[in-house]
Amino acid sequence: MTHPSDPPRVRLKPKSDARGLRHGFPWVYASDLVTDRRTRALLPGTLAVLEDETRAPLGLVAVNPGSKIICRMLDQDPATTVDQAWFAQRIARAQELRARLFPDPYYRLIHAEADGLPGVVIDRFGDTCVVQPNAAWAEACLPDLTAALIAVTGVSHVLKNAGGRTRALEGLDDVSGILNGAAPTAPLAVPMNGATYLADLTGGQKTGLFYDQRPNHAFVARLSEGARVLDVFSHVGGFALAALAGGAASALAVDGSAPALALAEQGAQASGAADRFATRQGDAFAVLGALREEGAVFDVVICDPPAFAPAKPALDAGLRAYERVARLAAPLVAPGGYLGLCSCSHAADLARFRAACNRGIGRAGRSAQLLHTGFAGADHPQLPQLAESGYLKALFYRL
Repeated sequence: MTHPSDPPRVRLKPKSDARGLRHGFPWVYASDLVTDRRTRALLPGTLAVLEDETRAPLGLVAVNPGSKIICRMLDQDPATTVDQAWFAQRIARAQELRARLFPDPYYRLIHAEADGLPGVVIDRFGDTCVVQPNAAWAEACLPDLTAALIAVTGVSHVLKNAGGRTRALEGLDDVSGILNGAAPTAPLAVPMNGATYLADLTGGQKTGLFYDQRPNHAFVARLSEGARVLDVFSHVGGFALAALAGGAASALAVDGSAPALALAEQGAQASGAADRFATRQGDAFAVLGALREEGAVFDVVICDPPAFAPAKPALDAGLRAYERVARLAAPLVAPGGYLGLCSCSHAADLARFRAACNRGIGRAGRSAQLLHTGFAGADHPQLPQLAESGYLKALFYRL
């Protein structure tokens, strides 16, 4: 898709926040746009010039009349041509940052709005990239995006991951596929924090591995020398494998997914730590309760659950769930030990999440020092104007 010679125009309602858009806010909500019959008839992903109420142009946007985020700002130059060269420029800028941060090509390459590609996530696994086109405009532009990605990075394989709730909100399907090359026939080995992780790029969660926790894994590794470690909601061994690489005496990974735990076991084997690693499959809340009944005690306990509050309607229930995790996990921590609690919920900001964790620890009868607050790694940069881009929080306590 390229910029049409005479693009359609869409206009903000009077008193909408045009200044915020000029200062970098990337979204227009449906309630702020004049949605006349012509606008409603635009195909999802159409590129259009956005105007303020005086008809002064604000930039080039992608329009989806069926989404609550009806416009996504692509470029503040309304005359921009969105083609392979445009994508290549933004991907190259993103790769320059990652290459400076990491010695090996295993990272989040594109973090949506923060890297200038709204709704687009790209994770790199060596010679393979996994693309999540979570907005209608990105789906329409996949050929140019894929060609630019290959030209800039030199990767041979590009996969499309169509999972996740965001695509459904955009009216998109959930059909994943291969955009270039071939899908790997086995999980890929990913080096990170001295451990080796196994990433299933086609059958795993999201793109196959969560790079965002990398600095928090490293912090736990520093706490773990000689320690007994419990990693709850472990996925493919995130905190457990990092702790083992940091010299943990033992690590127990708990998750509801048998395939994820199998990958964790393979990762422990590849990391040379299989003799210190064990897994336990089951509902995390039930396992936490069972471990307490068994009298189990650990020096380091980490809980990294899925998003309990992915949107505002789920906020209250999500905060209660985070409090419950803290209440169940705290009794398992040895005196003087460490408790890490994480949230990837957009809707639960840091203050609310911290308050829920503090309540849970207190209700477990434990006192605590808050040692460290962690966030996503630098390959997940935040767009300062968009609070949603800073979703990950990790709190580390000494009990």
